[in-house]
Amino acid sequence: MREPTLDQIEDYNTLKGEKKRIVWAVIIAGLIIGVIFATAKWVYSDVDDEIQTEKVGRIPVQ
Repeated sequence: MREPTLDQIEDYNTLKGEKKRIVWAVIIAGLIIGVIFATAKWVYSDVDDEIQTEKVGRIPVQ
């Protein structure tokens, strides 16, 4: 039994039916999750109780 080539796979050039819906569902879910994370970062990125720190000039390495 040999492995199929790309030409023998029936949906090589086009996706059909349920496979096409699954691909679109994954793409849309990724976009929705990305929008949720971007919105959360935009809303919660301002920090009021930030601790001020000094800038370190040079860290000695042994």
